[in-house]
Amino acid sequence: MAHDFDLFVIGAGSGGVRAARFAAGFGAKVAVAESRYLGGTCVNVGCVPKKLLVYGSHFSEDFEQAAGFGWTVGEHQFDWPTLIANKNREIERLNGIYRHLLESSGVKLLEGHARILGPHEVEVDGQRFSTEKILVATGGWPVIPDIPGREHAIGSNEAFFLEQLPERILIVGGGYIAVEFAGIFNGLGSATTQLYRGELFLRGFDDTVREHLAEELRKKGIDLQFNADIARIDKQSDGSLTATLKDGRQLHADCIFYATGRRPMLDNLGLENTAVKLREDGFIEVDEQYQTAEPSVLALGDVIGRVQLTPVALAEGMAVARRLFKPEQYRPVDYQHIPTAVFSQPAIGTVGLTEQQALEAGHELKIFESRFKPMKLTLTAADEKTLMKLVVDASTDKVLGCHMVGPDAGEIVQGLAIALKAGATKQLFDETIGVHPTSAEEFVTLRSVTRTVTPEKA
Repeated sequence: MAHDFDLFVIGAGSGGVRAARFAAGFGAKVAVAESRYLGGTCVNVGCVPKKLLVYGSHFSEDFEQAAGFGWTVGEHQFDWPTLIANKNREIERLNGIYRHLLESSGVKLLEGHARILGPHEVEVDGQRFSTEKILVATGGWPVIPDIPGREHAIGSNEAFFLEQLPERILIVGGGYIAVEFAGIFNGLGSATTQLYRGELFLRGFDDTVREHLAEELRKKGIDLQFNADIARIDKQSDGSLTATLKDGRQLHADCIFYATGRRPMLDNLGLENTAVKLREDGFIEVDEQYQTAEPSVLALGDVIGRVQLTPVALAEGMAVARRLFKPEQYRPVDYQHIPTAVFSQPAIGTVGLTEQQALEAGHELKIFESRFKPMKLTLTAADEKTLMKLVVDASTDKVLGCHMVGPDAGEIVQGLAIALKAGATKQLFDETIGVHPTSAEEFVTLRSVTRTVTPEKA
């Protein structure tokens, strides 16, 4: 039987929009349903607005450092509502761009909640559609633990729409979202405490990077408290909040912000009307081609819980569109050497294996490290240090990992990702002429081995 659509995409985030646009470009009849906002988490309550807030929070340091370069900076003050209003205007502009991308591609946009009624049937606000394939790309949602007083806390979604900048903020979590927002609020003037239940934040990143960043954040005045967790939250008569920790201590704040994880957004999606299976952690189970246990249903992006990064969702969306409608162009997503950045202050840029991962894989290693004051700060009183690290296989000379903490780390690591994907050796790094004077050139001038490490010594 003929269906209304060849592909029905649920979720207009990065992955869903990419799959829909290219599937339509390949000649498929495509619909996209979105119940919240076009562009998904990244555009609306994720990487884009967060980066704008990061930029805004940097100015406090810029004003301080300007004197070293001869500038006299007058009295300055920050207005949070202005920043949020300008951020909102930019997000609205991007929403419009996403709308245009879909409509100009010939995709039918349905703005409403989609519910799957069966393997080939979807309902949107009472209207039913039949489809050959369904693609679930509904993303994730912040989770706040179920503790007494949780209703007084906020998640990352609400942080972008606070009416006023809190004087004191307590950020709970040890992932990149918590670290980035700690830098944002600290830079904008809030007294900032970051609480994490583990020994050290950013689990999964290189240990040298984690330790270096913790040192730098403390220099900037962020109160890092590890091995600590909240037992309950109480609201006081003056509107302030008291967090009672599991060790009995009490911390006082005007805002408590949880960044402790995200769950797949599957609410009222109707997956029970299909054979789709979930993993133990609640994410949708798919194979290497994003196929679920239901032949007509696929899923990608944050909802499958693999690598939860916008560029990865984009690559997955492209792969799905090609496999379904342009198989001669299909190629699987390569999950090796995915570069990533944490827009902490200073920022992290990383690609490839951490030292710990390389050792676990059995590599004998040469480690090259450098710590230095960035040139931009040499005329200032700032004590910030940049870290650069190369993890090299001792027997093959192949560069296994590149790690950086410092200004523009995310910009620098993009080029390094190409080198690692091409299989570059340390000799090729050494033979590459640097761009002078830049911090980036340090990656091609690291000559002395800091230490050698074998799996036995690890």
